[in-house]
Amino acid sequence: MKKLKVRRVIHAKRRRGAIPIAVGLGIALGLFAAKPASVHGETAASKLPSLLLGAAWYPEQWPESRWDKDLQLMEAAHLDVVRVGEFAWSSEEPSEGHYDLDWLERAIRMAEKHHIAVVLGTPTDAPPAWLTTKYPETLRVDEDGRRAQHGLRRQFNYADPLYRKFCAQIVTQLAQRFGHDPDVIGWQIGNEYTDESFDADTRRQFDKWLAAHFHTLDALNADWTTAYWSQTYDRWDAIPLPDEANENPGLLLAYKHFVTDTWRSFQRVQIDVIRKYADPRQFITTNYGGLGWSDHFDHYIVAQDLSLASWDDYVGEGHLKVARNGAMHDLVRGFKRANFWVMETQPGSVNWAPVNNTLDRGETRAMAWQAVGHGADAVLYWQWRSALNGQEQYHGSLLGPGGKPLPIYSEVSQVGSEFERAGAALAGTSPKAQVAILHSYNSRWAIDFQRFNRNYHQLSVLLDYYRPLRQQRLTVDIVNADAPLDSYKLVLAPDLNVISSQLAAHLLAYVEQGGDLLLGPRSGMKNEYDALNVQRQPGPLVAPLGGRVEEYYALETAVPVSGAMGVGTAALWAERLWVRAPDDTVLLRYGKSNGWLDGHAAMITRRVGKGRISYLGAVLDPALMDRVIAWATSDAKIKPEFAPLPDGVEVCRRVSASHTIFVLINHGAVPAEIQLPVAMKNVLDGGKNVTRVQLGAQGVSVLESAR
Repeated sequence: MKKLKVRRVIHAKRRRGAIPIAVGLGIALGLFAAKPASVHGETAASKLPSLLLGAAWYPEQWPESRWDKDLQLMEAAHLDVVRVGEFAWSSEEPSEGHYDLDWLERAIRMAEKHHIAVVLGTPTDAPPAWLTTKYPETLRVDEDGRRAQHGLRRQFNYADPLYRKFCAQIVTQLAQRFGHDPDVIGWQIGNEYTDESFDADTRRQFDKWLAAHFHTLDALNADWTTAYWSQTYDRWDAIPLPDEANENPGLLLAYKHFVTDTWRSFQRVQIDVIRKYADPRQFITTNYGGLGWSDHFDHYIVAQDLSLASWDDYVGEGHLKVARNGAMHDLVRGFKRANFWVMETQPGSVNWAPVNNTLDRGETRAMAWQAVGHGADAVLYWQWRSALNGQEQYHGSLLGPGGKPLPIYSEVSQVGSEFERAGAALAGTSPKAQVAILHSYNSRWAIDFQRFNRNYHQLSVLLDYYRPLRQQRLTVDIVNADAPLDSYKLVLAPDLNVISSQLAAHLLAYVEQGGDLLLGPRSGMKNEYDALNVQRQPGPLVAPLGGRVEEYYALETAVPVSGAMGVGTAALWAERLWVRAPDDTVLLRYGKSNGWLDGHAAMITRRVGKGRISYLGAVLDPALMDRVIAWATSDAKIKPEFAPLPDGVEVCRRVSASHTIFVLINHGAVPAEIQLPVAMKNVLDGGKNVTRVQLGAQGVSVLESAR
């Protein structure tokens, strides 16, 4: 205990010298710049560093006599922030209309004592038993008409007005009590929005939503081509609430938009309450789940009302898939086109995978630094201490059920120490990319409704484009298809299935002004109503491309492909391209295969205005795809952002107006030596100038270079 006390005093002094916090949107808006004078003296929030480490803490699950010890251990591990309260409704409102927030106040004050700030979760993901028992209509109904039962989470009906009323009431109590608390730096709305409801009232809401969006049944029938299979509707309430994928594609796409708007309005109820009573300096976010790739709703739309985006970064079974995880960070960064938070990540293992193995020693640290390299300003572990009971008893944690640190605690403590040393250098920096990958929920939904080849996985296709860019040591933005594109030299659009006339005009303007656009297979097949574009692919971009897709083929076996980029194969999907414009160039052709593809174009390109538009109609093998991306980056005059690296070593770049930060991570099991292109400061080693870096297995180096 004596040693721990000494460490705690040193740690407190270090914090008092730290710089003011800047997280996500706070960098741009100064969310933490102005706050009322604290009656508690120096607060945990007043001197937070720019790079935060934290954990999910559940004080309501433990005797209050234990809290101080837990927070001592957090402080000793260099934790800056805890998220609390997101599942605590039954503790905050033990019975209807009777609130108990004093315990939460004491927990926040105790955290303040240990220089730890608080993100307060609204508890609306897990309603208390008194609510669901007395008001069963607040429980969601599944596709088969079964009402959810108490004891789980996400059992609520997100569209139910009564449930939203109860949400507003508990959030009002929290915001009135803690909206001006100097140590509450932000709010998390609910937890991992996931499940919709198929009850009768939600269906009526869907009918009203359709009427508001299509205005007339004639317009709806025309857009959905409802003459097919006698689907024509003469009443709004005759339209089904779709519960299976074999429905009219237009109906399915409209339903996804309804789900998106319903989640956004559910979230908005709570945001409006918080903004009414809370300081503007307190940010508002929600934690996206689904391993980053969930598509229950359009994340870009739901994120519009948030201060910053955050997500829950888990590996599950196996080990870190470097390209996939990096792409998910970049995807989340694209929701707000700004730095983000990792609100949950695994401390070694989870409990929900088929095999819940523990990450290798050093892998948890490497995972944290990868998040930072891709734009995270905070990393929080789930969870702090193993719960004695409940569905997640086996989940990884920093402390065991008896309150003793587990082996992973020391590795997380190392991460915290490194975050403190690197925080000043990383302050005000963010990833800056020359190349973007376009991502669209409309396109994802449209393809998943009708995959045509069960082995066609859109994430795999996206990674086919993403991985070669990262291997070229390039920062990549993954952004919504209608995002501003002026700052990019190259834009890649893997399977951008839905291209409306408005989106086509946006993309064409980018090309005409000097941008390079590469469209991937299945692009432009559909319009905004999930109907086929009559021009064939790529829809409204056929004319500027000077060519089109004549036919598409789901492949049983690989077919040969060759041309300017060399020789390779196409698998899963191949499109036969017809070239119309005399100035089109064919870059790849199919070899002999099924007779329909033989000798026909697989990839074409054309200069348009000051830029170039290209179309690749096949899913290529990795080696040939590498060469296609190398051609695209070369044509766009994009140069690597760092020197060549050994296999298994990732480089991430964050920049500010004054300097550049490179985060090097050796994800391999073999040590690596890196020769730097110029001398740089070794941030984690006292700022020494170095020209060479040695990285052990799972090793990390943070380097600072002049701008």
